[in-house]
Amino acid sequence: MDGEELTEQETALYDRQIRVWGADAQRRLSKAHVLVGGMKGTIAEFCKNIVLAGVGSVTVVDDTLVTEESLNANFLIPPDENVYRGQTVAEVCCDSLKDFNLMVQVSVEKGELSSFDEDFYRKFDVVVITGCSLKTKRLINEKCRKLSKRVAFYSVDCRDSCGEIFADLQNHSYTKEAIAVPWRTLPKRTAKLYFAMRVIERFEDFEGRSPGSTSPSDYPDVLMLRNQLCEAHSLSDSQIPDSLLERLVAGKLEFPPVCAILGGILGQEVIKAISGKGDPLKNFFLFDAMDGKGIIEDISNANANADSVLQMPVKSLV
Repeated sequence: MDGEELTEQETALYDRQIRVWGADAQRRLSKAHVLVGGMKGTIAEFCKNIVLAGVGSVTVVDDTLVTEESLNANFLIPPDENVYRGQTVAEVCCDSLKDFNLMVQVSVEKGELSSFDEDFYRKFDVVVITGCSLKTKRLINEKCRKLSKRVAFYSVDCRDSCGEIFADLQNHSYTKEAIAVPWRTLPKRTAKLYFAMRVIERFEDFEGRSPGSTSPSDYPDVLMLRNQLCEAHSLSDSQIPDSLLERLVAGKLEFPPVCAILGGILGQEVIKAISGKGDPLKNFFLFDAMDGKGIIEDISNANANADSVLQMPVKSLV
């Protein structure tokens, strides 16, 4: 991202931002390339923020065809069916994003995120994904970490009124630290939402479900898995309240106000990572609209044998 200076046009357009974080930070932003996978409501908010901030390029991956459900929290999709009929979510969102800032290159890449090789990810400075399975999160995170250049990895998920952001700036692996730390080693004050999200994530992985595909009928099995995990990790099940799990299981759609909060925080974190201005998130941000609290959790355990937890067997749910 080093080398070229800002053009006269860029300097004029981003004058106010330059006054806040300086010309060098803005130059880094203008040369940065961001890949986003999964264009849901939270990612729509995030993309709007970084495009307005003036990143160099945004590449969008989402081959899902637009449906009425896609409009739930994604303001980038026009409500007119004649506009989006037969198009993918990425194609429609790409057209909308271009209108926010003509100086930012926005493009669509077709294909599955998990199918791209390491050379593909090498083209980017930041990779942000949402709505991905546990397996896909692990795979993409590891591909980014294997590259000779630093590629920042972010995963964001919004489930109804709750959501979380995970950040790996080559310091925290999603596989080996973020989800694999033995729960008994974490402070007692650790957010209950962190544990609850892991239970839902493990349930979907165990059942081979797509993210966000749970329903109220799954609640008894999710509770059973919660109890098994708590026993295995020597954690009181009171740390994962029934009411919280019930909301996460039933909440298939994103809650737009939560999307705005998560998308704003995520945009801020990516801008900090690119520009080098400000301390980055380390390494989880969790938000629950029920209490209005945003909590940062440093989930890491360098001394624990995390791999053993990943291999821990889980009893059948049925």
